[in-house]
Amino acid sequence: MRIGTAPERSAHPHGIAATVAMADRPKRAGPPADGGREGTGTAVLTRTRTRKPNLYRVLLLNDDYTPMEFVVHVLERFFNKDRAEATRIMMHVHQNGVGECGVFTYEVAETKVTLVMDLARKHMHPLQCVMEKK
Repeated sequence: MRIGTAPERSAHPHGIAATVAMADRPKRAGPPADGGREGTGTAVLTRTRTRKPNLYRVLLLNDDYTPMEFVVHVLERFFNKDRAEATRIMMHVHQNGVGECGVFTYEVAETKVTLVMDLARKHMHPLQCVMEKK
């Protein structure tokens, strides 16, 4: 039934107009959908197993020009690290050449890498941020 149109009416045997609902209409003639065997079918349950998404490590690479305080700021801003954890990761990057910022799904890791690289370029720092499959 469309909104804004009058409902269908049928003539009542006593001359009274009555609204006809869809459920009141006769059903189509023909064989039953189950072939006439009501309640004799076999139920089959198919389970779809969802796979866990692949995870990616987001890594910061050391360079000789990006200020340590900027790296700490990046870790706090984009990776939700507190000051102590951000400083610990920054020192690890400084001493070992690379450090892990976090592990994420592909889309999240890709977004974080892009955000870090964009901020580094905006501030003219050569900081490199990459992702690798875990």
